[in-house]
Amino acid sequence: MESYLNENFGQVRPKNSSEEALQRWRELCWVVKNPTRRFRFTANISKRVEAQAIRRSNKELRVAVLVSQAALQFIQGASYTVPEEVEAAGFRICADELGSIVEGHNVKKLKVHGGVNGIADKLSTSTTNGISTSQDSLSQRKGVYGINKFTETPPKGFFVFVWEALQDMTLMILAVCSVISLIVGITMEGWPKGAHDGLGIVASILLVVFVTATSDYKQSLQFKDLDKEKKKITVQVTRNGYRQKISIYNLLPGDIVHLAIGDQVPADGLFVSGFSLLINESSLTGECEPINVTAEHPFLLSGTKVQDGSCKMLVTTVGMRTQWGKLMATLTEGGDDETPLQVKLNGVATIIGKIGLFFAVITFSVLVQGLFSLKLREGSHWNWSGEDALKGLEYFAVAVTIVVVAVPEGLPLAVTLSLAFAMKKMMNDKALVRHLSACETMGSATTICSDKTGTLTTNHMTVVKACICGKIKEVSSSVGTSAFRSDISDSSLKVLLQSIFTNTGGEIVKNEDNKIEVLGTPTETALLDFGLLLGGDFQAERQESKLVKVEPFNSTKKRMGVVLELPGGGFRAYCKGASEIILAACDKFMDSNGEVVLLNEASINHLKDTIEQFANEALRTLCLAYKDIGNEFCAESPVSFEGYTCIGIVGIKDPVRPGVKESVAICRSAGITVRMVTGDNINTAKAIARECGILTDNGIAIEGPEFREKSEEELHKLIPKIQVMARSSPLDKHTLVKHLRTTFEEVVAVTGDGTNDAPALHEADIGLAMGIAGTEVAKESADVIILDDNFSTIVTVAKWGRSVYINIQKFVQFQLTVNVVALIVNFSSACLTGSAPLTAVQLLWVNMIMDTLGALALATEPPNDDLMKRTPVGRKGNFISNVMWRNILGQSFYQFVIIWYLQTAGKAAFHLDGSDSDLILNTLIFNTFVFCQVFNEISSREMEKINVFKGILDNYVFVAVLTCTVFFQIIIIEFLGTFANTHPLTLPQWFLSVSLGFLGMPIAAAIKMIPVGSA
Repeated sequence: MESYLNENFGQVRPKNSSEEALQRWRELCWVVKNPTRRFRFTANISKRVEAQAIRRSNKELRVAVLVSQAALQFIQGASYTVPEEVEAAGFRICADELGSIVEGHNVKKLKVHGGVNGIADKLSTSTTNGISTSQDSLSQRKGVYGINKFTETPPKGFFVFVWEALQDMTLMILAVCSVISLIVGITMEGWPKGAHDGLGIVASILLVVFVTATSDYKQSLQFKDLDKEKKKITVQVTRNGYRQKISIYNLLPGDIVHLAIGDQVPADGLFVSGFSLLINESSLTGECEPINVTAEHPFLLSGTKVQDGSCKMLVTTVGMRTQWGKLMATLTEGGDDETPLQVKLNGVATIIGKIGLFFAVITFSVLVQGLFSLKLREGSHWNWSGEDALKGLEYFAVAVTIVVVAVPEGLPLAVTLSLAFAMKKMMNDKALVRHLSACETMGSATTICSDKTGTLTTNHMTVVKACICGKIKEVSSSVGTSAFRSDISDSSLKVLLQSIFTNTGGEIVKNEDNKIEVLGTPTETALLDFGLLLGGDFQAERQESKLVKVEPFNSTKKRMGVVLELPGGGFRAYCKGASEIILAACDKFMDSNGEVVLLNEASINHLKDTIEQFANEALRTLCLAYKDIGNEFCAESPVSFEGYTCIGIVGIKDPVRPGVKESVAICRSAGITVRMVTGDNINTAKAIARECGILTDNGIAIEGPEFREKSEEELHKLIPKIQVMARSSPLDKHTLVKHLRTTFEEVVAVTGDGTNDAPALHEADIGLAMGIAGTEVAKESADVIILDDNFSTIVTVAKWGRSVYINIQKFVQFQLTVNVVALIVNFSSACLTGSAPLTAVQLLWVNMIMDTLGALALATEPPNDDLMKRTPVGRKGNFISNVMWRNILGQSFYQFVIIWYLQTAGKAAFHLDGSDSDLILNTLIFNTFVFCQVFNEISSREMEKINVFKGILDNYVFVAVLTCTVFFQIIIIEFLGTFANTHPLTLPQWFLSVSLGFLGMPIAAAIKMIPVGSA
């Protein structure tokens, strides 16, 4: 079966599957009882095609706009009349006019309105202080310009799920059968006796429908909650003169938004100020080439990404007035890709469905043939009564019900149920799953490539050592400013403070409580705090010099640079970044007297030794440098990376997170290799890796540049031993992940936080983005967002992934056992005795036990620590393993023997005689069969272990399902006999049927002792 599944249903990948693969498996699933329900949690391919068409039209529109602008260069701008309602609200431009300017990239119209400042004025906002936050002002803005939300499909109500559950073809056929049964029965036997069989089927159908709908509705609520979490995106804005974080959904036209590398543009707007801004519009137009946004070309579109640089932006258009809003409304209907397990289980359901359909047809044929034979023997084959018609109808209902039981519609849906349950619980454990497939794939992970900063460490950084003017000093607030400054000349201190406060992506602002607040990445805030400790004044430094050029930090260059126009004339470039890279670009340094002197071998060695000393103490090292570049400089010109003067080296402490060492040890015992991939110095990386337990005596630590030089053959030998990669570029990380996945067939999880990590996150089987430090670009490329940036949370995700995988295996084992027994019992009985022991109503009840209730019980089992003591499944593991086949066949054989014995020798064994003997025997068979499933459900909690009761009371869902099953079984047997074709049983009969069911547990335990291969 596994090879058939892999060949026909194995083309769908955990991510980035082709549309052909998605379409192919759908076409193979032709035995489907309820397509609406079966394919609910699969991708809507037609909606995706629609979204692609919108992207193409956006691209064509862009070309058309550029052409029309060229044609309109000679036409004067037309005058604009402000609508009365807009003017009454205190604004002088309407939403449609703003939309036509930005979306149409209309420079002419922008000039007519006075440029960016003119638009800001007409929106009653300030480019420095932002909008007023008074409630009246905000309400008026919302009324005139709308809110920043796009139209979403309204959530389905409970009765929509009831209606969808009713779309089941087999249930509809049974409903028709029940109506005919009612008509014929009442005609033959009158009311109410003639209605019992028909009403029994109707009641069973309604019960199945409402239980199914309730389960589906609860799932939809869980996904709704998760969707809300996915949409929690915040941006930095200035309102009332203060920087603050707000949700993108609270943005209004007139807001001033601060964007940095990796951010998503949250609304349509205009560039106010900034540096080196490159925008990637591929999400909107499909065009990968980035666009340079400047004051001359100031248009920013919602949904695009900041690829490089930073800026201040004036929001002009929000929500459904933007192209992104219209695209998102379609994209959300496209849905998530189906997961490989969902597809595989659809394949299993199809195979068993075909077998079931075959058996149903044969069973019906045998039963009808038996009826004909009886009529022939009696010589009444030409006389057919209503009773004979009812008999034929009953046989047809049994055949249809065999299809109901045989087609395990619940298999693929159990995956969704288990994933929804796990995703909700993982949310509480600080992991937000963006794609369903990641949850199940993480259970197979064999390698985790983790960042160091913020994942293995706390990301709470402070400068604890510094080497300024060649002298190493401890840095601490308790030491005092004067003690540190005593050995630094005034000129050196001035250059140092200017370097810290101007060459930064951070900012020091006063908040609404008039308290100083340091904004920026942890590295930036550590340096800014150091500058404040030295007595520096951020605002004074920024106002003293004019910022001419900014080269933002990125993980490829591993440096950041700025160019200043000095007050006395001339330009100065500042640079900071990876110590050995910046030091290599320096040929001078400041000595203890503050004099600039040439670097000689002794001073170079002293600085290199300082870097190594800091790194060996597990400190992040940064080198600060500057150079004067004369009086002539153009902002478009690159700054040559040479001839710098070294100001000093700082050592930044970033402590290892508590619990990381234990988590790494858990991974090792679970067969998961943890590798550290960092941009930091190799000595810092090695020190932290040893502290975490990642770097062992047999492991290798390598630097990115050295890794890049290796041949394919060398990489093949080297990669299995690599435990630490330092000074790595995003391309190095991508190469490592690609080799691990393809050459070594590992299932790889990768963490990332920067924009440049997106390719590796995309390439990995599971991309894990950091929720705090991660950029929006990284989060969008990821499958799981680690909300607390903690490595221990990644281990929790792996544990939940394994739990999902094993829970679904348990459910499949349980359901296939019921399928096999129900099919064989009804088929063999029909062939050999001419009647089916389990009626339509009884089979519907069994179907509900094994389908919806079974999935609820087994697919929602919480994870336990033993899961992390198993080896990972990996890429080649069979889903239906030998262990499962052993358990299925062993348990099926036992149940079939018991049912067959009761059917052939039950009357004698229980001393049954009289007119009700057949009914009582069939009731006994039905009751024994159900209790076999109840105890088999308990046995299925563990596929290999004997003790199946461990932790059973911790899973309240399992206990509740089992209790309800037993309770309703008693009701059906004792009180619903006329509808369910049952007869009340005596206490000895109850005891025996329950005992026969219970006997399945020691049998299951004995079967587990039979050794089988692990495949």
